Amino acid sequence: MEEAMHLVFVTSIVNHEEPMSGFEIANRVIVEALRRAGHRVTVLGFAWPGRRPADPDHTVTLGAVDVRTENASLPLKLLWLGKAMAAGLTFASVKLRAVPAERIREALAALEPFDGYVINGPQLAAAFPDLFHDRPALYVAHNVEHRSAAENAAAASGWLARLLYRREARLLRDIEARLCGRAAFVYVLAEEDRAPLGVDGPGRSVVLPLVTRITPPPPPAPRRASCDAALIGTWTWQPNRIGLDWFLASVVPGLPADFRVEIAGQLPSGVRSDSPQVSFVGRVPDAGAFMRRAAVVPLSSRAGTGVQLKTLETFELGLPAVATTRSLRGIDSLPGNCVVADEPREFAAAMVRQTRMPPSDADGRSFYFKQRAALDRALGVGLSRLAAGQRAAA
Repeated sequence: MEEAMHLVFVTSIVNHEEPMSGFEIANRVIVEALRRAGHRVTVLGFAWPGRRPADPDHTVTLGAVDVRTENASLPLKLLWLGKAMAAGLTFASVKLRAVPAERIREALAALEPFDGYVINGPQLAAAFPDLFHDRPALYVAHNVEHRSAAENAAAASGWLARLLYRREARLLRDIEARLCGRAAFVYVLAEEDRAPLGVDGPGRSVVLPLVTRITPPPPPAPRRASCDAALIGTWTWQPNRIGLDWFLASVVPGLPADFRVEIAGQLPSGVRSDSPQVSFVGRVPDAGAFMRRAAVVPLSSRAGTGVQLKTLETFELGLPAVATTRSLRGIDSLPGNCVVADEPREFAAAMVRQTRMPPSDADGRSFYFKQRAALDRALGVGLSRLAAGQRAAA
């Protein structure tokens, strides 16, 4: 076993008591796995305004910021855009320049001694490109950000949005190349992401399987569906929005008139459906309980990179699902009650078949434990590389 290290987990948003997004869920799981491997982890980043960090004794908050573009006023959006253009930064990174670099240097000095960084996504490291170079680092690529930005540009409806997304894609390609090139080792969340990031060579990266929870899921239990299908997600994230738009425009018209679909989660402006079959229910207190209300869970991703956390949660709960191929990124084996369909008619027909079959919930604990064991093994590969670098430097 490698000697225990003290690692600083550098992230845009720290873990909170109640995660608000798939990004936060993934971060919590990764930090917990690092600690399970015997290492001390201090999380460094920004907090959401008015929310409490999940582990304040091992978290350093640089301040509170709301980085959601959809929540910002038009003057604030224009201010962010102007600063991004002037500094040559991405839109996401410029929002994190809420403190001077010296504030971060002071925070890092207060954490001494520590052995290395875990750079969790490009946002904070790209906002302060002169920091985080004094120690070896592991890089966690939640997505291929430049590819996601290019897909967003292709899906954008207005010329200005296309132009801005193309700019983001161009900048992110250089940022990701720099972060991957400097890292002692790179974790990706899907095999397909290794080549676009340039880390598909021997010993450069490994796929990091994820779970969505710290404790195992419950065993299957009797339930009664109150709707035919339930979707939930962070729809303000553009790749998720693309999948939702496809589902509403192309799949819903192929469903029977009495087929009931409920959609939970915050909606960006412009998302609507004229179909009486579709109900938007907003934010729900318990995502798992909401999904268990449905006979089938549609997993309709059509864009993006990385892994779909909602797919993992569906499989952990053992719920019947219909999934596009893009929804299954980073998953090697499928439960028997998941049907794969990429064409709208085929997708709709599979949903109907699932609802007309007897309940077929699987035991999601087997999926969960398999994923968690694979997560621990993959983390160990990078941690060994980081420790070897430490020994060589010494």
